[in-house]
Amino acid sequence: MTAFLQNSPRRAATAPSQDDARVARVLEYLRANVTATTEDQIHITEIPAPPFHEGARAAFLKKLLSGAGLRVDSDAAGNVIAEFPGASEDLVMVVSHLDTVFPSGTNVSVKREGGRLLAPGISDNGTGLASLVALARALREARIKTSSTVLFVADVGEEGEGNLRGVRALVEAHRKRLKYVIALDGSSTEYVTTAALASKRVEIVIAGPGGHSWSDFGAPNPIHALGRGIARFVQTRVPEAPRTSFNIGEIEGGTSVNTIPERAAMKVDLRSESETELSKIEAVLREAIQAGVEEEMAAARARGMAGSGNNLELKIAVLGVRPAGELPENSPLIAALLAADNRLGNRSRHERSSTDANIPLSLGIPAISLGAGGRSGGAHTLEEWYDPAGRELGLQRVALTLLGVAGVEP
Repeated sequence: MTAFLQNSPRRAATAPSQDDARVARVLEYLRANVTATTEDQIHITEIPAPPFHEGARAAFLKKLLSGAGLRVDSDAAGNVIAEFPGASEDLVMVVSHLDTVFPSGTNVSVKREGGRLLAPGISDNGTGLASLVALARALREARIKTSSTVLFVADVGEEGEGNLRGVRALVEAHRKRLKYVIALDGSSTEYVTTAALASKRVEIVIAGPGGHSWSDFGAPNPIHALGRGIARFVQTRVPEAPRTSFNIGEIEGGTSVNTIPERAAMKVDLRSESETELSKIEAVLREAIQAGVEEEMAAARARGMAGSGNNLELKIAVLGVRPAGELPENSPLIAALLAADNRLGNRSRHERSSTDANIPLSLGIPAISLGAGGRSGGAHTLEEWYDPAGRELGLQRVALTLLGVAGVEP
């Protein structure tokens, strides 16, 4: 259910002073340098960062953040971590993911069409990464001093089978000092993700004896078994509340059209607003595929082609789990965002999604995910586009939210 953030006197008190010249300089820097931010975004996008291969893009982000005057390091996971020292050891982390969903070899050259930029990954997450650098530069240029130390992080493993490995490592390393997390993901300024969507990624593999399509006809076929199971599973009715979904995103198997395959496999994405419903839909998936295998074996027996060495083997593995969590309505982080929206004349609606914020939220660490300005469409497709018009609103919104929770020293 969509909900908009509402005014309250207590929340408004978290806003950085509108009379603070340093805060004004931060906002002006972000406005005046939107073109440079967009150029950074183009350069970042054109460095491929397929799942588990974010190294080249990470090196470029390390260079940009070092150029902003921050001390920059990398951890064992491959995250790039830039530190903006504060008056205390408390940490506020601003994180933006390096990886895209696109495999190696994808053409990521950026094209211009009118005011739009077109390329796979141009918004998700070229926008977030370029904005991360812009924010770091703005705080440095404004000579502002925050109460908490701020970590600007370009992290790995947010997409696909990355299983949020980057942010998991970050939270594990800094959990004792970590007070707030702000994830920058995409462009929209119309929403704030305050609730983490639970998900599981499951791989299913069916193996068999294989054979010739003519001479071995009737032998159990892994693709047929997988197809039988899929036909059962996709008829499953899932609840609208709590909202639950499934998607078969990858299928592979076989070597030629006239060969009974020795193997068939698929990967399935399961999501729900409820951990209970997520477990239910996973159980239905397992039962459906098992039934598909049994049906295929029954067909093979009916043709006299089942027996020793002529059986199917089913393996099901969980590739990744993203936990659920939710930010309390009275969190100072929501208060800081509301104050930022009020100052900028923006309005945010609460949303639930699967982002880097999942991990801290699941552990009770206040976290949100924000778009960083502009407009976009076609995420996770080759037709992805981004329009930088008005991006300063998103940048300023993030900056004010960050300063609202990090605090500004007198």
